[in-house]
Amino acid sequence: MRFTIFISRHNTAFPPPSHRQHLRTLFDGDFTLVRDRGLDHAVEREKNLKPLLNLRNLIKQEPSKSLPVSLIRESIQLPFRPINFVRKYPSVFEEFNLGGGFEPHIRLTPEAVELDAEEGFMYNSELFKQQVADRLLKLLMISKIHKIPLRVIEGLRWDLGLPQDYAKSMIPEFPDYFRVIGTGRDAVLELVCWSKELAVSVMEKKLGNKGKELAFPLQFSTGFKMDNKYEKWLREWNKLPYVSPYENAGHFPASSDESDRWVVGVLHEILHLLVSKKTDKDNVLVLGEWLGLASRFKRAVLQHPGIFYLSSKNRTYTVVLREGYKRGLLVEDNPAMEFRRKYIHLMNTVKEDSKKQKVVKGKNSAKEGIVKDCEGKEGEEKRDSDENREEEQEEGSSELSESEAEDASEAFVDDDDEEESARGDRRSSANRRGRNFVEMKSGDKKPSRDSRRERSGGNFTRKTWEKNPSEGSKRIQTRGEYKDVRSSPQ
Repeated sequence: MRFTIFISRHNTAFPPPSHRQHLRTLFDGDFTLVRDRGLDHAVEREKNLKPLLNLRNLIKQEPSKSLPVSLIRESIQLPFRPINFVRKYPSVFEEFNLGGGFEPHIRLTPEAVELDAEEGFMYNSELFKQQVADRLLKLLMISKIHKIPLRVIEGLRWDLGLPQDYAKSMIPEFPDYFRVIGTGRDAVLELVCWSKELAVSVMEKKLGNKGKELAFPLQFSTGFKMDNKYEKWLREWNKLPYVSPYENAGHFPASSDESDRWVVGVLHEILHLLVSKKTDKDNVLVLGEWLGLASRFKRAVLQHPGIFYLSSKNRTYTVVLREGYKRGLLVEDNPAMEFRRKYIHLMNTVKEDSKKQKVVKGKNSAKEGIVKDCEGKEGEEKRDSDENREEEQEEGSSELSESEAEDASEAFVDDDDEEESARGDRRSSANRRGRNFVEMKSGDKKPSRDSRRERSGGNFTRKTWEKNPSEGSKRIQTRGEYKDVRSSPQ
């Protein structure tokens, strides 16, 4: 598919000042977006991990360290029914009946309790707290007014690796870094002291002291194609002076390449502060709206596929920093991601054990084996349909133009609903065509796929088909002419 961005070139009515004489406008280019299977797999690995840990935290808050299943739906949102979600991961959650009652209760397994205790030691370590405080301090220094609401930080809590009660347990321990002002939804995290030592971007650290001649590393997916215009523009764009995201670039016009390069540097630095080097698209837009860069963040992601990657896995859109991954694995590891991998391993190990148990039971009983085969086929068909739906979403996202990029968040969210309604319309129209054809055969009622599935409707019986097999075959032969078989001599 083609991805084209056309941005009009407009000249100002007055001559620019001396320090703006070198400014260039944005490009007119054309390139083809392709998927990156390694980055898609990195996003897909964490499927159901976040809701699983949310349910774990909910169980830990209870005094009895257990809760009934009925309370789960009221407290947190899960991808499917709570009881099915719990039974999907039996090594993490344990189901039992309390006091001989009928309602099932849920608690953590000993393996999950042990892993949670180890994670608690990690959160309480001084080294980890210092690393998290440095990330928050750098994020506040990127903001122009050096303030960020706690509701915005709460959306990034998972990606920043913050503990659940960071506002009470961690922030008070660093009074020289930041402080909380206000309460409720008006609570704001404010910078207390600027750190010159930390106000250095990752680009400046990695590429050394080369002045302003810093080029962003570009990594394109296999099969990516671009025309000569975009290639020439990108080469010249990457040679422009680098402006640190901790500096004020307000003197650049918003439509200049210099301003675009600074915005790319800001988003590049923010994604580097995250432990997973990726975050949900909505988090980028919410933070960008607070920084006054929401629309420019959209343009940066869509216009620079060699720096950022937009994945549509897990039925959402995730912005991934390409530089943070190599062959689908994180380049820089951290303790928070290490524990997440342990939870993922625990989840996947259960799936392998359950498959082995199904195979053993299938050998003991042929009937049980047939039932499990049917269940496996249904599961495979469901997974295939989910994968097809995700592929359709990815294909739809690659068709964004510049005009559609302004409303990218709304268009991405509506993709699933539009595809489901279109798929339902196709199914209903096919059923109507089948019913209309049966009604046209007024003499005899011809067996069809729909009528055979719906024997209870009275349109077709097995007894009729067995008595007149020749009539059924003749109906099939004369179906295109809409003839009544009973009118034939035979």
